[in-house]
Amino acid sequence: VHQSKLDFFCKLGYGKQDICKVLENLGQEALEDDVLKELIRMGSKPQALENQAQPSQLKLVARGSCSTTPGLKWLGEDESDASSSLRPIVIDGSNVAMSHGNKEVFSCWGIQLAVDWFRERGHTYIKVFVPLWRKEPPRQDSPIADQHILEELEKQSILVYTPSRKVKGKRVVCYDDRYIVKVAYEKDGVIVSNDHYRDLQNENPEWKWFIEQRLLMYSFVSNRFMPPDDPLGRHGPTLSNFLSKKPVLPEKKWQPCPYGRKCTYGNKCKFYHPERLHQAQLSVADELRAKTKVPLALGKEEERCQCSP
Repeated sequence: VHQSKLDFFCKLGYGKQDICKVLENLGQEALEDDVLKELIRMGSKPQALENQAQPSQLKLVARGSCSTTPGLKWLGEDESDASSSLRPIVIDGSNVAMSHGNKEVFSCWGIQLAVDWFRERGHTYIKVFVPLWRKEPPRQDSPIADQHILEELEKQSILVYTPSRKVKGKRVVCYDDRYIVKVAYEKDGVIVSNDHYRDLQNENPEWKWFIEQRLLMYSFVSNRFMPPDDPLGRHGPTLSNFLSKKPVLPEKKWQPCPYGRKCTYGNKCKFYHPERLHQAQLSVADELRAKTKVPLALGKEEERCQCSP
């Protein structure tokens, strides 16, 4: 039992010393959920994050006769390394499978559709979390369709089973939602689920912000995985910017005025007027005021000249 727990948390990236210390404090029979809570409380971080904090400086070979400094990138290399600009994807396998099965059947084909959709976009880091007891033969109260897909995704190192066991004939299941949110938070990725994780939002204020900003909801339309084009609402980022680390701001395009030359808003018009490029864009009322002020001013000057001796 000790070795299996040690191997499991080592796969998540935690150090052996921290894991052994937690197991000594909680005991060898402690649940994986409790061990994970204690690791989070201790502030232990996976080794992957520590390596990201201190990236190694790569030397790039200069092209042509010009010499380049380390860290300089060419335009062609940025285009070829487009996958590195995409965020990691963490999929709630149970939520996706039950949604595809109309909340009646655990449809593994729905998980495959979601994974294929992100693969086609170029995402390289895709993880799917599913409880371990889903490997068991299907029963009447928990039917499973296309169960062989789980084995294929596990061989591809995409699917991760959250631990579960039986104690005196009763199944003890770890809270898989905590694994999903924790891995997505550490990888600075995106959570794919229709669940809001309200209990985890109340548990950690940092997770609350992360879930609100990085939760990608979806729908299945005729066996087609369809996330929304505006994941954070009408005024939020687009789907492509939501899934990328470096969002691209759209260029501001001026829409031509529908009234054209008949427009009476002048400089207050928010649309584009190509005929007013070299003109003072005054409203009609301002132009009339300006025209009436000029003759009045001239008439007053003439009266002053006639009255003066």
